Amino acid sequence: MSDLRKIIIDGQEVEVDGAMTLIQACEQAGVEVPRFCYHERLSIAGNCRMCLVEVVGGPPKPAASCAMQVRDVRGGRNGELPEVKTNSPMVKKAREGVMEFLLINHPLDCPICDQGGECDLQDQAMAYGVDFSRFREPKRAVDDLDLGPLVETHMTRCISCTRCVRFTTEVAGITQMGQTGRGEDSEITSYLNETLDSNLQGNIIDLCPVGALVSKPYAFTARPWELTKTETIDVMDALGSNIRVDTKGREVMRILPRNHDGVNEEWISDKTRFVWDGLRRQRLDTPYIRENGKLRPASWGEALSKAAEALKGAEKPAGIIGDLAPVEAIYSLKQMIEGQGGVVECRTDGAKLPAGNRSGYVGTATVEEIDTAEMILLIGTNPRDEAPVLNARIRKAWTAGAKVARIGKPVDLTYDVIELGTGREALAKLAEMDHSDKHDTPGIMIIGQGALTEADGAAVLGTAMQTAAAGQSKFMVLHTAASRVGAMDVDATNARGMEAVQDADVIYNLGADEVEIGEGAFVIYQGSHGDRGAHRADVILPGAAYTEEQGLFVNTEGRPQLALRSGFAPGDAKENWAVLRALSAEVGATLPWNNLAELRQALVADVPHLQGIDEVPENEWQPLEAGQLGDADFRYALRDFYLTNPIARASALMADLSKAALDRASTALAAE
Repeated sequence: MSDLRKIIIDGQEVEVDGAMTLIQACEQAGVEVPRFCYHERLSIAGNCRMCLVEVVGGPPKPAASCAMQVRDVRGGRNGELPEVKTNSPMVKKAREGVMEFLLINHPLDCPICDQGGECDLQDQAMAYGVDFSRFREPKRAVDDLDLGPLVETHMTRCISCTRCVRFTTEVAGITQMGQTGRGEDSEITSYLNETLDSNLQGNIIDLCPVGALVSKPYAFTARPWELTKTETIDVMDALGSNIRVDTKGREVMRILPRNHDGVNEEWISDKTRFVWDGLRRQRLDTPYIRENGKLRPASWGEALSKAAEALKGAEKPAGIIGDLAPVEAIYSLKQMIEGQGGVVECRTDGAKLPAGNRSGYVGTATVEEIDTAEMILLIGTNPRDEAPVLNARIRKAWTAGAKVARIGKPVDLTYDVIELGTGREALAKLAEMDHSDKHDTPGIMIIGQGALTEADGAAVLGTAMQTAAAGQSKFMVLHTAASRVGAMDVDATNARGMEAVQDADVIYNLGADEVEIGEGAFVIYQGSHGDRGAHRADVILPGAAYTEEQGLFVNTEGRPQLALRSGFAPGDAKENWAVLRALSAEVGATLPWNNLAELRQALVADVPHLQGIDEVPENEWQPLEAGQLGDADFRYALRDFYLTNPIARASALMADLSKAALDRASTALAAE
């Protein structure tokens, strides 16, 4: 039930929900109120006092607008509406006083501070502060913390807004940060000087309103005004987080999150944020041909004619699709290989996903529906590694009272989980139960790729879908590969799956680096990095990475999103769809498009829902038959969160993080 109240803000009458805080009501009225500690996705601390406003008829002192609700503001005794002023002399004087106090111990680091140019303290001191200080005593200094290889700390700059403490505790679900001491001795610190153990920790860099927490890998490399900013989509997991890529010249300097309430809110995982150094290393920038067992650099003409010669002479050509390929390249490869009488396959990990049944490979739930779910069941998935931002969303539902249950091996997900068992036996038992009592409870069942990649994957999927139907709960397939749903949408599959690929005499490998290709077949590899796929290749065609071309990606809930180009591919590397278009002409079966716009027209004509950018299409619910289950435990899809794709494996920072995670896991604590 909404409780609408009328209130006057700076002489303007607005009607807002009574449960809103004054700072939110002011935002709705288009009035800006400065703040440091308040953040709409974190709990209210009310400790920076920057958001002070005057409540007319209230106490003769300013009130913190982040901690006072609209319903708490009283009207006049003659029935006048409650009134709030945000720019009266009382408020102006209070803000100047608060700013003076904040700057008493703040060092004059602006020329060498990495936050310079995008610092809230700088902006608000200019807008609301005064141009002098009455403070003559020495400034207080604090020791810096070691939070690990990602977050660099300059704690003398800290203004104790506690945003980092609230984020790590509430959203990331770790308890290593807190505030100790009182008065002048109070400081933000970490428990027993521990480093942060979370794959969401980079978000505290964005949250910090001063330069106390900055990015360690990006430090002292660029200033914000030197960077070109491109809004695009992340491909490190299948969530499709909205990101901004900042480039300087041709190089990616940093990656930041963009707000999208339906997908990633405003958080991104550490792999998404810090993987950019992998875009510079081990790049394929020229074509190669294998001669006498060794790869030698070649021209594009030479490499294309060699690849075309192999494809024309192939009896059973096959195409396999990697985890980072955009839909346009997948569609082009499918048209070319099937035109040569071959088969394509995107389920390179052996996942038993049903072709043509969108409710079976995407499901019926949206990411946003997790927020309002009261029952969440996880089957064979570890979302903390497979989609850390989605895991934070499940944690948010859990803190709001949702019950989370799991079928799979126990791992720490940062929230309490009801353990139902570790394998297929628990799923079979669940399927036999009566679920009619759950019909009125909003629930979501999330099934991971680890549950679908074994021999009985189709039976597991069918049993899960039947169980979801019996409980009338929503269903979600959590993917680990950014390209998988888009590839399933254009039907880049064949009836025999990867078996058909193993029989092929020529294999066109579009960036699949997690697949072992046996001896005998002639392999054409198209990709961006010199990873496993390139080592096995007979011809290498260098392609662009996700930041270097426009591409369509469909996320795990089935939402098509557009990634935009933020820079150019190195050397002679070309856009992926263009390489395939050029090769098709060499093969003598030219694909019927000459540019990206024509390709997308053909794509949308074949798969109409792909034109609904940023819209989640409703999928018709078609539950599969529940087959015969095996009896093994479920295995999780990812073994190492930091090294899941060729870009991450090329990153020195990801290698360090992977080693640190391994060391942490193998070091038993004394109490254990």
